[in-house]
Amino acid sequence: MFKLILAWRYLRTRFIAIASIVSVTLGVATLIVVNSVMSGFTDEMTKKLHGILSDVDISAPGMGGEISNVEETVKQVEELLGDDLVAATTVVRVHAMVTYHVNGQPRHQPILLFGIDDHSFSSVSDFRPYLTNSIHQQGNVFRLEESGYDPELPNCGWPYRREKFRYEKEVRAEIERMLARQIEDQRVASRVEDAHLMPLPMTGQPVADGQGTDGPETEEAASPGGGFRMAALPDQLPQLPKPDSVPESVVSQKLSDPSIGPLPSLVKDDSWNPPAFDSEAQYREPEHLEEFDPITKSRVGIVLGIGIGKLRAHDPETGEANDVFFLRPGDDIEITVPSSGSQPRPILANCTVTDFYSSKMHEYDSGFAFMPLSELQEMRGMFDPMTGGYTVSSIQLKLRPGADLIATRDKLREAFPVAYFPLVIQTWRDQQAPLLSAVELEITILNVLLFLIIAVAGFGILATFYMIVVEKTKDIGILKSLGAPGSGVMSIFLAYGLSLGMVGAGVGSLLGVAFVWNINEIADLVAYLTGREVFDPSIYYFTEIPTQMSPAMIVGVGIGAMLIAVLSSVLPAIRAARLHPVDALRYE
Repeated sequence: MFKLILAWRYLRTRFIAIASIVSVTLGVATLIVVNSVMSGFTDEMTKKLHGILSDVDISAPGMGGEISNVEETVKQVEELLGDDLVAATTVVRVHAMVTYHVNGQPRHQPILLFGIDDHSFSSVSDFRPYLTNSIHQQGNVFRLEESGYDPELPNCGWPYRREKFRYEKEVRAEIERMLARQIEDQRVASRVEDAHLMPLPMTGQPVADGQGTDGPETEEAASPGGGFRMAALPDQLPQLPKPDSVPESVVSQKLSDPSIGPLPSLVKDDSWNPPAFDSEAQYREPEHLEEFDPITKSRVGIVLGIGIGKLRAHDPETGEANDVFFLRPGDDIEITVPSSGSQPRPILANCTVTDFYSSKMHEYDSGFAFMPLSELQEMRGMFDPMTGGYTVSSIQLKLRPGADLIATRDKLREAFPVAYFPLVIQTWRDQQAPLLSAVELEITILNVLLFLIIAVAGFGILATFYMIVVEKTKDIGILKSLGAPGSGVMSIFLAYGLSLGMVGAGVGSLLGVAFVWNINEIADLVAYLTGREVFDPSIYYFTEIPTQMSPAMIVGVGIGAMLIAVLSSVLPAIRAARLHPVDALRYE
């Protein structure tokens, strides 16, 4: 009993013991906070990566590679994997350029464009949950909707498109009317000036204003001064003859004109009959194609990453960060993609933004775009004349839960050897191996460094106990002279070290848990006080600091801290236990 009483007395009355407790507390709290943030970061990133990427990806090497015999390859994969395969889809991946206008100025941004089949692609990855429109989360993602968009987005969809293009149409019409009035005014001014300055051939003098408007139009009706006036222009220009009134002589002359030359031969097939020559085509009105009306129609749908068409701006007064959107669902954009084949050329196409893709990972939200698979294949000319079908960039597979990805990958590699099938077969972890390996290495190094911080606190406990042993040498001699065994004296200091570790670990755990629970609020407070943003979503993968705490981690950190405190008290306790009573009593 005396051992616990003495340990509690030393713990309660000594200021240096409080300093040791604080050092252990800070080390434990720091270790819990860092582990929680890194675990949350890794877990959240892993979920999003796995959700965006399929379990297994079979792709052609290189960004421009293409897979032929797609249906046959998919059938072989289904037969090989059997019940382990849940779904499969084909995807076209290509680097592209998106162009849109901001305040009349064009802006260009590189993107990674995916051609997908909406239904099958959603069955192998978490695509639809990341869309901002609730209707698109059920299907038809490339159709512009009237409603269902995220309330945090500005006005978008069909109401926004109709209002925008109706306003632009009115502005263009007003500009055209203004230009027409200016041209007409210039014509009137030019006619008035010509009428004022019309010269007389005989005298070289200009015609007086108001004269010659009703005069004779022939040379016999000359003016008394010997000059003559220019004949008035007819009110209307002569009309071209109608197609049914063209004389045959005119037609024969056109056909026999040697400057026209013979018609070029288009094909060398005797069965081909050239169309009949239309001799009256030059007199007919040209046929106009149906004009595209953006108020009532939309172009090919495309889903953009939400970070492509927006910027984050800080309010200079409040310091708050707000998103400024330059693109919205309902806007038309222009994309430029390379054509398929050995000599690619740029191909331009107009698309209508139907929705935003928001995975909360900045790298994907600022660089991914999705459009219909068939449209992208047609646009790029991804047609294989040997098989009579379209080519794709990759085949993505979804496996049943619990399936061994490594074993499945190896089985596919054996079935499709690289020597005969130029295919790259990877799991989603293989595709993100550098990133995942770097994160795991960071977690390991941080844990080692933070335990070294607690070890530094342990050295402080060691130095403290040596001072206590030296200071209490006489007291130790009295205890031993009264019959206290060496093990009992040793247990006093061990209990003292254990008490320091328990108190420091307990307080540090509570402090660390509270800090993790409020870490985003604390980050906002620090940003408000310093005027600088602590966590910038445009740099990191997430919009807020992710955290994940596990009871096992908290308990493990606490036990590790207590062990360090106990081990730090072993050497001073051994020295106290070895003191001889006589030497201890005559120490002073």
